[in-house]
Amino acid sequence: MDPAQIKALIESELDDATAVVTTPDGTHFEAVVVSEAFAGKNTLMRHRLVYGALGERVGTAIHALSLQVFTPAEWSARQG
Repeated sequence: MDPAQIKALIESELDDATAVVTTPDGTHFEAVVVSEAFAGKNTLMRHRLVYGALGERVGTAIHALSLQVFTPAEWSARQG
């Protein structure tokens, strides 16, 4: 898989999501995901939403995935 494919999967499954996905080696990925779907959810629940969007690819085509997940308000405040 490549970062563009992962980005497309996340954005197609999570309403209003914006994802930035990078990889240093093609099997380990880092993603920053911003979505209103995360509102009211703890970090574990947010990660589960993203993993759910990627399905069985996690652990196979996507060997490892590091996530940072934010609501739009959290992301805006972080950008400062």
